[in-house]
Amino acid sequence: MSAQASQAEVLEIDGREVHVSHPDKMVFPEPGITKLELVKYYLAVADGALRGVAGRPMILKRFVKGIDQEAFFQKRAPEKRPEWIETATLQYASGNSAEEVVVRDAAALAWVVNLGCIDLNPHPVRAEDLDHPDELRVDLDPMPGVDWRQIVDVAMIAREVLSDYGLVGWPKTSGSRGIHIYARIEPRWDYRQVRLAAETLAREVERRAPGLATAKWWKEERGESVFVDFNQNAKDRTVASAYSVRALPDARVSTPLDWDEVPGCRPEDFTVRSVLERFADRGDAASGIDDAAGSLDGLLALAKELGPAEKPPKASDGSGRRTSTMPLVEVARAKTKPEALEGLERWKSKHPEVVKLLEPADVLVDGMRGSSSLWYRIRVNLQHVPESARPEQAELEVDYDPWSGKRPE
Repeated sequence: MSAQASQAEVLEIDGREVHVSHPDKMVFPEPGITKLELVKYYLAVADGALRGVAGRPMILKRFVKGIDQEAFFQKRAPEKRPEWIETATLQYASGNSAEEVVVRDAAALAWVVNLGCIDLNPHPVRAEDLDHPDELRVDLDPMPGVDWRQIVDVAMIAREVLSDYGLVGWPKTSGSRGIHIYARIEPRWDYRQVRLAAETLAREVERRAPGLATAKWWKEERGESVFVDFNQNAKDRTVASAYSVRALPDARVSTPLDWDEVPGCRPEDFTVRSVLERFADRGDAASGIDDAAGSLDGLLALAKELGPAEKPPKASDGSGRRTSTMPLVEVARAKTKPEALEGLERWKSKHPEVVKLLEPADVLVDGMRGSSSLWYRIRVNLQHVPESARPEQAELEVDYDPWSGKRPE
């Protein structure tokens, strides 16, 4: 037996062997969760986890260097894989295609987790019909300064809007800062129509909860509100699925809830070990989701009634790029979030009087998708700073080019 093989644990799952390499590797040092324990967690909640991913192509978000390092995104299925791992080929708007992994059962679930996939990121389509999503996704993303109570209030309004337009919403904690609400839909509409329905939903939530929720796409215009992120329904987007463990120190889990649990829930209450107990006691709160497929006709009719969403002004240089309505300065572009935040602190030290005037939502930290991993951009909105006191755009504190060496000659 090779040294590498001797470091693996072999699990037999429904008649298939799955090798877990380096089973004693510590994935979550704070609660002491090893790689093998993480795999066994997913097997224990497989009935619920598979309800979120089964039959769906997924991007492999691999944390091969640990949770404190950036993951890399692998669209294409590894060439070396068991013959029982299915794939589906997705065509992207860029013209590229990718043969992506399709998980069908618990063995495939364990196999992708062994690759370093801490959370699972499936597309909203089934492999049998890649052009027509069967899931509308509502991602409630809070801006800085927004407390959890506000997110919960917006979630309840989103539920009301979904119900008013013929859809059943199924809530879950995102496992990070927000709440996700999924609605199963009949696979009759293409991505463009599904995204339009989601944007219309966001606009209606904003109309019913002005100041609490926003459908504004440009971050600097949102203020201290909850962004109803409709773009998670775009063709190239994926969202962490139900029972996904998030790469946070306490091993939080994106956990399906009953609606009567939402008002009193706290995201930190749902971790690998607490969710194991919860699942053993009560099963999956979203067990009925596949029996509740609805229609987008109502939201698409509302879209016609509302008309096109307001678009930002275009730049005067003929480039076609939008012009921000807010006074922004860019501070940093960095490979990692800590590097970007270090750049922000240096900028703050140079402008202490400006910093006193900033609101939490004025500091804009964006995780930007690169070719295979995230990079980070930080901008500052000077809307609360008197015009005479606003610093000019200066050289970036960190100036990372994510496309260096990757552009065509």
